[in-house]
Amino acid sequence: QVQLVESGGGLVQPGGSLRLSCAASGFPFEYYAIGWFRQDPWSEREAVSYITSSAGTTYYADSVKGRFTISRDNAKNTVYLQMNSLKPEDTAVYYCAALLDYGLGPTELLNRHVYDYWGQGTQVTVSS
Repeated sequence: QVQLVESGGGLVQPGGSLRLSCAASGFPFEYYAIGWFRQDPWSEREAVSYITSSAGTTYYADSVKGRFTISRDNAKNTVYLQMNSLKPEDTAVYYCAALLDYGLGPTELLNRHVYDYWGQGTQVTVSS
């Protein structure tokens, strides 16, 4: 059974940090790119970051560049999103998603519609 389980969300003050985890099972994790997306009640789901299967390529949306860091541990079938200097506008439900990586480029990796598997999401709230 394929599963992606996000954890690590919560309530944090502006300027604080959180580390999200995305634990995968039921598919060959090492061959999949992993993306982090987020969605608030007023917007479409947007790409925040992704990491390719080999971890050779990472991407960050301009809004999070320099504050968020994505990494993966293939031995643990887990991807992490370290989020620092959090802002109220980072408030959203964060989802991880997996896409079979056969040499994909940014066009595919930023397109939420082509991802194979999704987690249930974890809420991140940045507020004082």
